[in-house]
Parts: sequence; structure tokens; C-alpha cells
Amino acid sequence: MNPPFSTLLSVDHLVLGVPGRERIVDDVSLSVGMGEFVAVVGESGSGKTMIARSILGLLPAPVCHLSGTITLQGTELTNLNPHALRKLRGARIGMVFQEPMASLNPAMRIGASMAQGLKQHTRMSAAEIRDASLAMLRRIGIDDPARCLAAYPHEFSGGMRQRIMLASVMLLKPALLIADEPTTALDTVTQREVMEVMVELTREAGTAVLLITHNLGLVARYSNRAIVLCRGREIEKGAARTLLQAPRDPYTRQLIAALPRREVRAPVAREGMPLLSVIDLEVVHPGRRGLFGARSAPLKAVDRVSFDIFAGETVAIVGGSGSGKTTLGRAIVQLVRMSGGQLLFRGRDVLRADGAQLKAFRRQCQMVFQDPYSSLDPRMRISAIVAEPLRHLPEFATRTQRERRVEDVLTEVGLAGFGRRFAHQLSGGQRQRAAIARAIVTRPALIVADEPISALDMTLQKQVLALFQQLQSEHGFACIFISHDLAAVEQISDRVLVMHKGRAVETGERDAVFDAPQHPYTRTLLDASPHVDLPAQPFATSA
Repeated sequence: MNPPFSTLLSVDHLVLGVPGRERIVDDVSLSVGMGEFVAVVGESGSGKTMIARSILGLLPAPVCHLSGTITLQGTELTNLNPHALRKLRGARIGMVFQEPMASLNPAMRIGASMAQGLKQHTRMSAAEIRDASLAMLRRIGIDDPARCLAAYPHEFSGGMRQRIMLASVMLLKPALLIADEPTTALDTVTQREVMEVMVELTREAGTAVLLITHNLGLVARYSNRAIVLCRGREIEKGAARTLLQAPRDPYTRQLIAALPRREVRAPVAREGMPLLSVIDLEVVHPGRRGLFGARSAPLKAVDRVSFDIFAGETVAIVGGSGSGKTTLGRAIVQLVRMSGGQLLFRGRDVLRADGAQLKAFRRQCQMVFQDPYSSLDPRMRISAIVAEPLRHLPEFATRTQRERRVEDVLTEVGLAGFGRRFAHQLSGGQRQRAAIARAIVTRPALIVADEPISALDMTLQKQVLALFQQLQSEHGFACIFISHDLAAVEQISDRVLVMHKGRAVETGERDAVFDAPQHPYTRTLLDASPHVDLPAQPFATSA
């Protein structure tokens, strides 16, 4: 049993929206106690981020507060003037946003960014602010805090930027920290490191946390209580463990049922020649040229990695950020130049192929990128994007032939009737389906999928994974599935290759890697992955 918490924040019957139009948040109530960790859970469009922004008075126009109250220790926030709200933000309520690169000023050094809140809300001298910033950076595990203060945000990884954001917010020891999807784009190890730092800092300061997330594993691991939202309405709330293990509402059961789980996969015939053989593949990035012409040491991004993949097989490549897994995938499809090794496709060396052979290889080896919005041309309609790879195939020489194939493929991926739309007119899940349609339209032998579900919520992840499995079953292509989501890997893969600092540290059958990992780094990845204890049978999705 958790100890009772005295109320810090109270949100009562909150309604947000655009006057005269549909409500974005409709009659939601929640509370956060002193020092308590509360999660707000929901899919994209559920209104959870709007609730967080309304607490700080940061609603984007034309969304506005229509009714309901938001109270912080007896102070009604919805009636405060802009000056009073500015005094409250940072000092009493801190917020960590989803993308730290967007909230850290790229033109400001880290020291200047961290000092802003202390300058506005305290009377500390410049020397005291610097000392406090250095101490906080040491506290969050920055090895050289003085160098960090003088650096710019782009010089750090995503995980380090998120740590720095946490440090900046917690310098003021706010009573409430709002964390809006703080680990969405991070790998499992970095995700756990950021969350552990958040928990430690908030406990030391007595700060309560309102976590906005769609990651049920984080809810299970860290939250005292949780509230589930769907399309702006409150669906269910209660103790986090009870809510996840014995949900009452069909929608909550649907969310939990959408979590990836290990499935029995039909064995893949690994006889004869592999479809693709990667032999001692290396990618070395040259050192950066300095101000006076000197180069830094070269970086070996991929270091002598070898593996085979057979037709119809799924090999998952996992590892933390910077492990080289994406570089390896791009090198396989020849988007990154290999520095050494061999790449044999159906027994032929791709690196020795002439122009026509290389084009044929590229038609047979397609890629699905992590962010479909940036990989789909915003000026082209979806049908034109999907049809583009067909231009080089003689069997689709006429417009009618191309249109027929595009229509068939869009139907396969669940986008029938969407061909006339542009990418911005699709949801995130629909855009990823369009990217998959473009990859399979030529009926390739191999697809490299680079983090294809990392930006999607639970039910969309389930849909995309199911689509991959269905298409692979129908067309028999091999798939290299690059991901830091170990739950998804456990569901979809036949074999797993674990990368760390450019090297393949472990490879083997899926069940062997997950049930009996041999390398310490593999065990670290598995231990860091948050999970929900799922029942043997999925929940029924109807009451």
C-alpha cells in the first residue's frame, strides 16, 4: 500500500476546446498528491498533452479553457493573469517536453539555458548560479560539467539533452514536474537512465510528477496512480498496478491487449544459399576537420559485423543509440558507403556489381524509414509516392498498369481510397502504412525497416506489426527489423543480433537471446526494458 498523499494539484471537470466545435478535453478530473507519481495514459489525440499545457496556461490558439478548475495548493490557476503565471512556471511547476532539442535554444550554450530560470525566480549571483548548475550536472552523471556548460545542445545525444532538461527544471525544485512523453525517442537503456534520474531528483526535492505517456511499461514501473483517456474523455483511473492487471473498462483492456507479446512463429527453412550474407561489414566515418585543418580521429560506426538472412526470415537488430544499427541497415541498402567487408545478395558481391546489377539489387532491397513524415515527399500525392519505384520496371510501362498495382497495394496496407491525399492529410499510423506500401510495391526480396513503430502509440504499433507479419506471410520477403523496442522484437523476429559500440556482441534464435542471454550488454538491454506483466490470455476487448 502506498502512503496517502496530501493534495498538491486538483483538476476538476476540465473542458478544453475551440468554442463552437468539438471538445478536445471533456469533463476530466484528476489529482496529484505531494510527492506522488501520477500517469496520464492515452493514444495520440486523447487530450493528455492539452491537459498538461492547460495547467501551465500554455494552450495553443485557438484552443481555450471552456470550464472546470485547476487548483495548485489552493490557488486557482485558470484565473491567473499572464504575469502571475510567469512567476508560477518554473518556480512552482516545471515541465519537461517530449523533444528536448525543440525546447533547448540551439543558439544558447547549456550554461545560459540552465541559468534562465534561476535568474528569473531567485536573487542568486552569477557565481552562485554557475556553482548550482555545475553541482546539478554532476548529480545527473555529466562527467565534465564545466565543458557541458560551455557546449551547445546539438553536441549531445538525445538522452543527454533530456538529462540536461531535467537538470534545468529541477534546479528550482518545483512542487510539481510535468513530464510530457520524456522518453519516446530514446532506446531502452537511455530511457531507463533518464527515468531513474527523474525519480531520484524528484524524490530528493519532494517534487510530485505528472507523467504524460503512452508507454504502459513506464506506468507499471514508476507510477502510484494512473488515469486513462480516450478522445478527451476520462475512461478509467486508479492505482496503477490494479488498473493494469485488472482493468475494468473495455478500452483499457484494448490498450493492454495491444502490447506486443511473444508469438510462436513458423520455422524458416535455412537451406541452401542465404538471400543476403553480410561478411565483416565495416563503416568508418572520417574525423571532423577542425578550424585549422586538423582532423579528429575517425569513428568506426560498424565494426566487422557478419550475419546471414534467408528468404521469409525476420532478423532483428537491436542496440542502444549510437550502437551502429541504423548505419548497418543503411549500408546494406547502399545508402551509406561501406569501408570494408562483403555484401553478397543471392551469392553475388553487391560491391562489384555494375550499374544495371546495382539498380536491380536496389529494386529487390527496399527500406522503411523511422519517420515517414520526413521520408514522404509533402508535394506528392500518396498514389504518386507509391508508384514512383515502378518507373524502372518494364512490366509497368503504362500508366494503367502502374495505377492498378498502386491501387492493389494501397488496399493491402489498409489505405484504399487514400491515394489522392498528401502526407500531411494522414495520421502517423497511416503515413507509416504509406511508407510500407512504397517499400513493397515492387515485390522486393528484402525489406530493411528502421524503427518503423518508435513514434506510434500502442494500438498503432500493434496494427503496423500485424501488417508487417501479414505482408511477409503473403509475399515471402525477408525483413531486417531495426528497433530498440524489445517487446516488438520479441513478437516479430526469428533471430536477434545485438549491437554495442559498432560490434555484434550476440546473435542467436529469438527465444535463446531473450530467455538465456549470454552477453552482459544483452542482459542490460533486457533489464532496462519496461514491461507489463501480461496474463497468459489477452483480455477480452468487450465488457
